[in-house]
Amino acid sequence: MGVTKISRVIVALTFLFALLAVALPALAQTETVLYSFGSQSGDGANPYAGVIWDAEGNLYGTTVNGGANGGANGYGSVFKLTPSGTETVLHSFASNGTDGVYPYAGLFMDTEGNLYGTTYQGGANGYGTVIKLTPSGTETVLHSFSANGFDGVYPYGGLVMDTKGNLYGTTEGGGAYGVGTVFKLTPSGTETVLHSFAPSGTDGFSLFAGLIMGKKHNLYGTTYAGGKNGYGTVFKMTSSGAETVLYNFCPRPGCADGEFPYAGLVTDRKGNLYGTTLYGGANNYGTVFEVSATGTHTVLYNFTGSSTDGYDPFAGLVVDKNGNLYGASAYASGNSYGVVFELSPGKKGAPWTFKSLHAFETGSGDGLAPFGTLILDTEGNLYGTTVDGGANTIGTVFKVTP
Repeated sequence: MGVTKISRVIVALTFLFALLAVALPALAQTETVLYSFGSQSGDGANPYAGVIWDAEGNLYGTTVNGGANGGANGYGSVFKLTPSGTETVLHSFASNGTDGVYPYAGLFMDTEGNLYGTTYQGGANGYGTVIKLTPSGTETVLHSFSANGFDGVYPYGGLVMDTKGNLYGTTEGGGAYGVGTVFKLTPSGTETVLHSFAPSGTDGFSLFAGLIMGKKHNLYGTTYAGGKNGYGTVFKMTSSGAETVLYNFCPRPGCADGEFPYAGLVTDRKGNLYGTTLYGGANNYGTVFEVSATGTHTVLYNFTGSSTDGYDPFAGLVVDKNGNLYGASAYASGNSYGVVFELSPGKKGAPWTFKSLHAFETGSGDGLAPFGTLILDTEGNLYGTTVDGGANTIGTVFKVTP
């Protein structure tokens, strides 16, 4: 069952669903399309990850396809979008035996404005890269992964950085057992595999998400599959690679806690971890969950698959200062292709409250299928990307005002 669901995700991330061309009446929206990809020559296409911003309010992100090297069928790009909506392609990836290709993950920015990211494939050995991009767009390949039996391969998630400039990330495959790793990369480019996940026992495997860093440089993440029950895990790892599985997800019908956590985690001020599962839960459309620092798991919301909440929450969550969670489902019933939502904690232990903020709909010129994690500004506005839709049907950057 686990292998079948993994195959479903890989297919879904490789080939976009055919979209219905249904004309809908104009609806009052809180969403604004800030940019539609394909609006200029050499533009990127299909942004799977979310965006980040700098101190001036410029947004930065990646597209899996497009760029100057191959047009809409190119190898991906890194882009910058100004607050006024002007987009610049900072780098177009090329299949030249050195550069990486297909950046599914988003970016990390250091204090000097340098951008760091991963590419799923490409590089010197074809198994993916870690890259650095200066503010002016000069790229350096910091590491090319190799299938040598120890190194990770296919880095799908993004990166985090510690105070010394070391980068930490995950790979979907590779390592000692071939099913994924957590790695460390020093500023000088020396890579160390901190942990090789194993396909048997209680360890998880198949990592699609990156990591978050907590106190004492502890790392937290999810594995899509594996663990004691085979349906994924939430784990903690020290900076030296000592791993603790905080929670093992379990299957329906006997267990309704969620299955297959694809996205990464977010933490609140108390150290509680929050995330999503693609499947499982009461309705088998996925969940929003909380895992405490000691490993106590709580389902906060069960998706229903309707047009108001959707299903397949590929995106992770963002939390505000009041403890409200924001996220997105990628698809929904009817003519909807994803929902941006808010989930608010109940008072004195009452259930959390779900609110639909925006439903993406075909035939409206809107973006379709938000896969990336959102970001939140100080005024409560949300920013994100859609894989498809927009004026040219190859994705958008959008803003939602709650």
